[in-house]
Amino acid sequence: MDTFDKLKKAQQKHSSILCVGLDVDVNKVPQQFKSVPDGLLEFNKAIIHSTKDFVCAYKLNFAFYEQYGVEGYDLLKKTFDLIPEHIVSIADAKRSDIGNTMAGYAKSIFDYFNADAVTINPYLGKDSLDPFLSYKKKMVFLLTLTSNPGSANFQRIESNGIPLYKHIVKQSLTWSDKNNLAYVVGATQPEDIDQLRTLAPKNFFLIPGVGAQGGSVEAVVKANANGPAVINVSRAVIYASKEKDFAEKAREKAIKYKLSFM
Repeated sequence: MDTFDKLKKAQQKHSSILCVGLDVDVNKVPQQFKSVPDGLLEFNKAIIHSTKDFVCAYKLNFAFYEQYGVEGYDLLKKTFDLIPEHIVSIADAKRSDIGNTMAGYAKSIFDYFNADAVTINPYLGKDSLDPFLSYKKKMVFLLTLTSNPGSANFQRIESNGIPLYKHIVKQSLTWSDKNNLAYVVGATQPEDIDQLRTLAPKNFFLIPGVGAQGGSVEAVVKANANGPAVINVSRAVIYASKEKDFAEKAREKAIKYKLSFM
């Protein structure tokens, strides 16, 4: 089964388009988990156990793990292995380099970590993306229009009257199909989600930025209309409480977001 179908089935099974970001931070977890890697692994295990019935995907931002060196990579691998088989795992790695280097990154993410999907920076163009797109059963999310304020510095620069982020979508649609190719569009840019949906009506959008980053649930749901999407929430779910009830509160938040996206 390819990731596109796996994601569709997970969404149907749980009636949910919620993705929880496992951006684990030793400075933010409850006191009993403040150790690397064992404590953070136990924290991730508890979060996954308490939310797994209400999500379609989990997203792991590699930076939150790589900062701990060898122990962080061990934690990252073990966290991927904790994700239930029917739920999609997204490697939020944002890799970008020349082709032969990207081939190594692709083997790491898809073969070693066994991720179902990955986020990629498309700045270097098609030949840099080919090693990832060659994994036809996997899903590649291209950074298109991100949720941070600085996204306007480059992503909105116009060429022939069209902003760069729209060029990314228009060109990349000729490189692969909806099963293999998807886009990252920030929740803080709802008017642009609506415009991009007309360009790519059948491709999945990964929409981060709801919750701590200030993206509006209502605006995102309205802008995306009926297009296939995964809406990511990280800190607002996993750090809903720093007390002993952290898992219960994470579960409550996951249910709340799940229902709000319907």
